[in-house]
Amino acid sequence: MSGVGSTGGVGVPGEAQPTGGAGSSDGAVRRGAAVMASGTAVSRLLGFLRAMALAAAVGATGQAADAFSVANKLPNVLYMLLAGGVLNAILVPQVVRAYKRNAGQEYVDRLLSFGFALLAGLSLVLTLAAPLLVRVYADPASDAQITLATTFAYWCVPQLFFYGAYALLGQVLNARQSFGPYMWAPVVNNVVSIVGFGAFIAVFGGGVTAAADWDAGRIALLAGTATAGVVAQALVLVPFLRRAGVSYRWRWGLRGSGLSRAGTVATWTFIGLAIGQLGYVVVSRVASAAPGAADEAQAHIAGNAAYDYAFTLFMLPHSLVTVSLATALFTRLSAQAHDVDTAGVRSTLSSGLRVVGLFTIIAAAGLVVLAQPVTRLVLPSQPQGSVDAVAGVVVAMAVGLPAFGAWSMCQRVYYAYEDARAMVPIQVAMAVVVAGGALLSQAVLPSSAWVAGAGVSMSVSYVLGAVAAMVSLRRRLGDVDARAVVRTHARATLAGLAAAAVGVGALLLMERWGPDGLPGAVLQCVAVGGAMGLTYLGGLRLMRVRELDLLLGPLLRRLRGRRGSDRPV
Repeated sequence: MSGVGSTGGVGVPGEAQPTGGAGSSDGAVRRGAAVMASGTAVSRLLGFLRAMALAAAVGATGQAADAFSVANKLPNVLYMLLAGGVLNAILVPQVVRAYKRNAGQEYVDRLLSFGFALLAGLSLVLTLAAPLLVRVYADPASDAQITLATTFAYWCVPQLFFYGAYALLGQVLNARQSFGPYMWAPVVNNVVSIVGFGAFIAVFGGGVTAAADWDAGRIALLAGTATAGVVAQALVLVPFLRRAGVSYRWRWGLRGSGLSRAGTVATWTFIGLAIGQLGYVVVSRVASAAPGAADEAQAHIAGNAAYDYAFTLFMLPHSLVTVSLATALFTRLSAQAHDVDTAGVRSTLSSGLRVVGLFTIIAAAGLVVLAQPVTRLVLPSQPQGSVDAVAGVVVAMAVGLPAFGAWSMCQRVYYAYEDARAMVPIQVAMAVVVAGGALLSQAVLPSSAWVAGAGVSMSVSYVLGAVAAMVSLRRRLGDVDARAVVRTHARATLAGLAAAAVGVGALLLMERWGPDGLPGAVLQCVAVGGAMGLTYLGGLRLMRVRELDLLLGPLLRRLRGRRGSDRPV
């Protein structure tokens, strides 16, 4: 990805079944996706509460907010280099293969032991390098802000080890088709953070935005809370390993373990993601410089913190649907690739792209139309200037959401074939678009629009990535069912445009005659969002988009079954 969190949690898992290709039925995939989506929904809801608490403590714009954003972003960026690709590319395919062999658990033990050791070493080195990392991601316009960000970073960078442990254990659970814990674990993180940030506000009050006003107590409570949440997120997975049939014990030594192939995949995956992060470094530096370049009269300028809040909103539909479905489908893709079932891979990819497209298109339309009220819901304590700054970035990012979903699905196919190398040229082109767009925005736009300009460049990069990946995969698979995928997306886009038109009209009416402030934002999101959703569903039904029946069929059958069970005998 070009930014933090490019690809995106626990019901109680049932007994894990051996992972397989044909054995991974549509029902199992839907159940797995539903469990993950429910966990992600709860986590994201709590994530919004966490964002509200954090904004109340440090604001959405200003020196303190941007300093904490840069510091807390560092372990997230490093985590995405690992879990967002390297671990995702290696663990599921490798574990799927391992558990088909007699020595599968020994292989997994060695893989986990090596991963834990590597994470510990990297976390120590990068914590010591915190001052350098901060200056890479932040434009040093303010010495006080850089000093505060560096102090925050010493507390936050050790999160890397626990993010990595969470990813390692979670991907092993996913490979055993125990999907729930990985998606529900962030709920624990958010609960710890909400409590900690609430304690910060109770002890120190909120709204301390100047970097020079922060003392050791404030820093320790805020950053320590963020790190404690990540620690809890990792540790909560441990009890679920044995229930999933994983009995881990420390084993060291790579010779004869067959990890050399995994190392090759990891190397190319890391290279590709590191290239993407170079683009994001440019975005982060541009965002860091924006507030300092603004006129003093412009008090609320989007910087790194505003980018983070906008990205949280952008990632919500992606996390609820794309990540949940793609993660559930990935196990099937890995097994199909291992069995040289090209037709199966093609069918799974096509189905995933079409279903994800139905969600991401209406989600994009909803975020564009409702950017202002949705942002107000997340930042209820912030002035209108901060809400406006974040909402502009939300719109810029949201237009690229459907392409982001398609790109994420295509990535899973490369990972299933353990061919991260083929993605590198695409990732280079995407990074160039992101970096070039951010720098162009800085050169030609007012500083108040720099971060929104970077958001537009990210959206363009996702379109480029999705198209290039489909062309590349077509050469590998012979066909990617492009006609069906494009037809579904075209029809969904028409329905989405109709929904957006209805939404704009309804929003204008409610802004004129409805209540203001937070109550108005809630009412607008519910009423306008509902009207858009009904319009979209009606449009899809009118155009006979069969993927809609595929999605609603199981729900309707369940509802009919419940009604039938309530009838008197």
